[in-house]
Amino acid sequence: MFHDLQELLGAYLMPVLIAIPLAIIVLIAAFKRDDYRPTREYTPPPRPPGATPRATAPVVLPPLPGSGSTGPSMASAFVTAPTPMQPPAAAPVVPEGPPTVLVADDSAVVRTKLKRLLEGAGFTVVHVNDGNEALAQLEEKPEIAVLITDLEMPNKDGFELIADVHGSLVTEDLPVIAITGHDELHGRVGQIEGVYGIFKKPWNDRELLKRVESLAHLRRSASRRGRRASDLRAGPVA
Repeated sequence: MFHDLQELLGAYLMPVLIAIPLAIIVLIAAFKRDDYRPTREYTPPPRPPGATPRATAPVVLPPLPGSGSTGPSMASAFVTAPTPMQPPAAAPVVPEGPPTVLVADDSAVVRTKLKRLLEGAGFTVVHVNDGNEALAQLEEKPEIAVLITDLEMPNKDGFELIADVHGSLVTEDLPVIAITGHDELHGRVGQIEGVYGIFKKPWNDRELLKRVESLAHLRRSASRRGRRASDLRAGPVA
């Protein structure tokens, strides 16, 4: 009977004796793994007073294989100095005073009549003899709001003057009124873009004055819109 009890206990004790050491080994391994697991509450130790942060060396990539280049690497190629913002193009400045009208005609009588008519309506008038003098005044006085030009003039006629005005970036939007005493020239100028009125001599003062007033008002409104758009592009002034 004692022999039977020893065999029975041996059948149960042997697995227990094997399982206990294995369980101890598993527990020890689990505790060691937890010791190296970082926690979310971990914070780096405070830096001693007066200590400076350690500088990190820049990462430089080697040149591409087979390129044979000894210049800057790909990393430095993408690091460029910031480009300063270019100031926006300035809008044409039209003063808030009386609009200025440029009259180009080789006839002293026509210049005198137009000067008297326009100045009586509150305009500032600049008059010249031909197209060359008109271009010089346009370059000197950017505040000119309307151009009135004769088509027949010496040196540079009205057709050439209109082409030069509309071919310049500075004056391409300047309103032009043409005056002429010949029917055939009246028909030719009708084919030119940018001419906002064609008046045959002798003209109707009321109609001519009304056309100049409306064009000067449109020119001033366009200048104000251009200045507002330029200010928006420039952004706040530092």
